[in-house]
Amino acid sequence: MAAPVDLELKKAFTELQAKVIDTQQKVKLADIQIEQLNRTKKHAHLTDTEIMTLVDETNMYEGVGRMFILQSKEVIHNQLLEKQRIAEDKIKELEVNSPRSLLGISQGH
Repeated sequence: MAAPVDLELKKAFTELQAKVIDTQQKVKLADIQIEQLNRTKKHAHLTDTEIMTLVDETNMYEGVGRMFILQSKEVIHNQLLEKQRIAEDKIKELEVNSPRSLLGISQGH
């Protein structure tokens, strides 16, 4: 009688361990993605800060693949602001949809 209960318990425990490992991997992946997006956002912000110190009539080159396109300061500024906004939106989306927030786990860094 005790053997079938032990087998069921062992099977349930094994399934639970697999779910825990899967959830931990998903949380780690979400954290890595958020960290990368924060770096992208910070890089765009720092670049924009430096660009804003230049004269308004300054033309700049934007890297596109293996070539460069001459753009105005305003166009580059708007692109950098958009890049920051997109990164912020993706960060919020990842934070809302991450397994950590769905489970109510606090971030223990």
